[in-house]
Amino acid sequence: MKTPLATGVKLDSDPSGQSVEIKTYRGMIGSLLYLIASRPDIMFATCLCARYQANPKESHLSSVKRIFRYLRGSPSLGLWYPKLSSFDLTTYTDADHAGCKLDRKSTSGCCQLLGNKLVSWSSKKQNCVSTSTAEAEYVAAASCCSQVIWMKTQLRDYGQQYERIPILCDSKSAIASSANPVQHLKTKHIDVRVSEIHLRV
Repeated sequence: MKTPLATGVKLDSDPSGQSVEIKTYRGMIGSLLYLIASRPDIMFATCLCARYQANPKESHLSSVKRIFRYLRGSPSLGLWYPKLSSFDLTTYTDADHAGCKLDRKSTSGCCQLLGNKLVSWSSKKQNCVSTSTAEAEYVAAASCCSQVIWMKTQLRDYGQQYERIPILCDSKSAIASSANPVQHLKTKHIDVRVSEIHLRV
């Protein structure tokens, strides 16, 4: 396989599907979760399949097998850390609006690079249901920003000082909301919703 997940695939609980052996399925997911420490290209697909470990179906097992076939066809792929690369911290963020078919929550994705070296990445379902693409992107960018601030303080201990760290996002609405203080008045509903969820947890 050329990709770990087919384009446009939206896994759901598949209640009418044929059940598979839970122990085998969980073992396969565990192996993939161990592997994502060095293969960020399979992180989203693996985490998506891991959501259905309680009651896996054949459709879920088929997606997991596709990831293994992708890995078998790309054994030489991995992370490359060039020696003479710069030490500039750059981060990218994106969101899949309402991607989960069960609860319609979006998935945030981000990665941080030191020069050309990928050092941190994540793919996580958001805690709240976003009502628009701009809101999903805004929540993803805010989560990414907190990760960047933590990395900045850690790198300061190693003598690396950063004045400005670019966070690259492909949503003009999310960029406008975060860059313009006047727009912050229009995002109070996002803060309230996220704060309510954190309080409940």
